[in-house]
Amino acid sequence: MAMVVLTPLLAILGILLLKLIYDSLSCYWLTPLRIKKTMDMQGVRGPKPRFFTGNILDMASLVSKATSQDMKTISHDIVGRLLPHFLLWSSQFGKRFLYWNGSEPRLCLTETELIKEFLSKHSTVSGKSWQQRQGSKNFIGEGLLMANGEDWYHQRHIVAPAFMGDRLKSYAGHMVECTKEMLQSLKIALESGQTEVEIGHYMTKLTADIISRTEFGTSYQKGKKIFHLLTLLQSRCAQASRHLCIPGSRFFPSKYNREIKSLKMEVETLLMEIIQSRKDCVEIGRSNSYGNDLLGMLLNEMQKKKKGNGNNNSSINLQLVMDQCKTFFFAGHETTALLLTWTVMLLASNTSWQDKVRAEVKSVCNGGIPSLDQLSKLTLGQRKKREIS
Repeated sequence: MAMVVLTPLLAILGILLLKLIYDSLSCYWLTPLRIKKTMDMQGVRGPKPRFFTGNILDMASLVSKATSQDMKTISHDIVGRLLPHFLLWSSQFGKRFLYWNGSEPRLCLTETELIKEFLSKHSTVSGKSWQQRQGSKNFIGEGLLMANGEDWYHQRHIVAPAFMGDRLKSYAGHMVECTKEMLQSLKIALESGQTEVEIGHYMTKLTADIISRTEFGTSYQKGKKIFHLLTLLQSRCAQASRHLCIPGSRFFPSKYNREIKSLKMEVETLLMEIIQSRKDCVEIGRSNSYGNDLLGMLLNEMQKKKKGNGNNNSSINLQLVMDQCKTFFFAGHETTALLLTWTVMLLASNTSWQDKVRAEVKSVCNGGIPSLDQLSKLTLGQRKKREIS
């Protein structure tokens, strides 16, 4: 009797083991070999990949060497410093070449017309790769930044109203208030005797404060805490993603994976507290909607879909709401903070333009705080941009 039961079980286990071996061989050897041969036939070549790691070690070595010393002068030509492998491989293999991020192929295109054709004809079937999506799965989840195809189109349609002109104008008061607080803290630092400040830190805090208020409304203090946790989570996910080329690495009980799990739970617990407080206000009749900020719009959309479908299997669920909040909160603040930091650096290194901009602001705003109507009259930067183009 035991043999009758064990025989089919062993057969099933054997089949599963063979499938696992085949899938691993296919992922790490057969599929990359097929892709490489196909690209070779089309004349697209690239650096020789290593087993498992592809060209990751080559890229790390080149970047480490390029950034080993400080920049001697401020220069806009920083591609060779940040992406030295692109410059090296394009000089060796031409305007299009293939390199490997572990077992994933990456095609580098530098021809404008080919890029336009790709984006216009194949945008619906292109998108983020498995490694990119897996690397950010515990960080920003499956929000707009990591969505592909129809999911991307649907999510973009849902969040687009949050960035319409009139809605953005309504955030002006929050932006002014946060900027005044940032300038005050900067003034206090200088008055205390500091001769140098890390301006990037102040710009990061400024954009985080603004998005905390515009995305979470009155719960912006919790939003600031979420930002801090997301910063830590990004760092841990970036470290863990370096090992994604190793089979099963995301399941290892490593220090990174344990910290990632803990941080993700903290972030989502805080988000759930904010979401629940919005739901409670609607349920007890204190409010007839979840709010007009990004979080409120997402919750209103989720509720509308539930009513329309008559069940909880809506196209936007609670997890996706949290993923969208994390996406726009972190990705939105980081890009803006970098832009502001770069702008301040350029003004600091070009004092003549600093004087011109300051004079224009004083003239247009009469020494007061700029209003929305006055922003369109600050044309000095726009004129310079037209001259350059």
